[in-house]
Amino acid sequence: MEVRITPSEVHGRVSAPQSKSYTHRAILAAGHAGAGTVCNPLASADTAATIRAAELFGADITRGDGELTVEAPAGWPLTPPDVVDCGNSGTTFRLMTATAALAGGTTVLTGDGSLRTRPQGQLLQAITELGGRGMSTRGNGQAPVIVSGPIRGGSVGMVGETSQFISALLMAGARTDAGIDMTLPSPPNEEPYIHLTIDLLDAFGVDAAKTDAGFAVGGGQQYGRDSPYEVPPDFSSMSYLLAAGAVAGEVTVTGVRPSVQGDQRIVDLLGEMGADVRWDRDAGEITVGRRPLTGIEVDIADVPDLLPTIAALGAVADGTTRIRNCGHVRHKETDRVDLMREALSEMGAVVSDTPETLVVRGGESSLTGGVLPNTADHRLIMALSVVALAADGITTIPDAEHVDISFPGFFDCLAQLGARFTQE
Repeated sequence: MEVRITPSEVHGRVSAPQSKSYTHRAILAAGHAGAGTVCNPLASADTAATIRAAELFGADITRGDGELTVEAPAGWPLTPPDVVDCGNSGTTFRLMTATAALAGGTTVLTGDGSLRTRPQGQLLQAITELGGRGMSTRGNGQAPVIVSGPIRGGSVGMVGETSQFISALLMAGARTDAGIDMTLPSPPNEEPYIHLTIDLLDAFGVDAAKTDAGFAVGGGQQYGRDSPYEVPPDFSSMSYLLAAGAVAGEVTVTGVRPSVQGDQRIVDLLGEMGADVRWDRDAGEITVGRRPLTGIEVDIADVPDLLPTIAALGAVADGTTRIRNCGHVRHKETDRVDLMREALSEMGAVVSDTPETLVVRGGESSLTGGVLPNTADHRLIMALSVVALAADGITTIPDAEHVDISFPGFFDCLAQLGARFTQE
């Protein structure tokens, strides 16, 4: 799908999108519990991958009106009868790789071309050290991988290059005999995502915690809850709607409540850049209005998914926006640092990067539309759509259907707010 965006004013109210991160974890937790209902799950390509994977491990998942009903047999997860294909979802892959380590047999997991380039070696090594066996079929630490279990638990050292390894082991560790105690030599990247996992585990009756040395979860625990689990809104996806208000009018997002999500930081960052930000916590509404923006310096070690949004805002702002500690963002679905630099440069922004930084000189930029390179990355497509609202001329974004990975309703929300665009 190709989207052609005309410079537009946006005004209005839209509902907050639901959290992809919580939806993944809630589906898995309900499987571990043996039964559960997940209310208001995000329906996206990535969460569909988690549903398919959970079903291959033996769960029965029924899609209802705004909910998922999960039932799993005793002894879940079972050894899958087929290869577990996680598509483009790195979260699905990491969570299900650790889940496979609980099964008694051998599981093969893979994904699409992008996912098969992402590092998995540290998680495979941890599974081996915990009593299972994890290996890459190509011997390069990348998918496809083969996992044999069950793991017994124990202590393991982790580098913390991605929070997903730690989250995956915390969720699986509660089901082991010994639990899992992870030691990290330094604070991990993306740490708020680990606290998100701990928050989800607590909602399902599982105790896990940050320790002086790292993170730990006790063994022999039972997942369960007496009521349906309601998925909270997603601040990562919400960031594009709030940014649209900051550069092109005024947007109110409804159904918002405070969260442990690190990406909630976007609300503060918008205020630091000069946007008119109002959060009515009693009403559950955030309103962001356009005012002159000024560049800022941001460390995104903990909030990698905000890089495209911050860079987009920096292109519109006066002054310079410097984004630091973004090396790990080069290893997401794409190299988001390099592709964001390339796409913003095509639009007339003055952008440079190093292995760990992205610098956007909005004050030196003159933004114009044009045909952007094909990034095939959902977060870049949404961030560049925000820039297009404020650029001169029509901006053409190819392969825009990739927003279905995390926010299928993104362009519907833009239309509801009055943005002018066509889709082909």
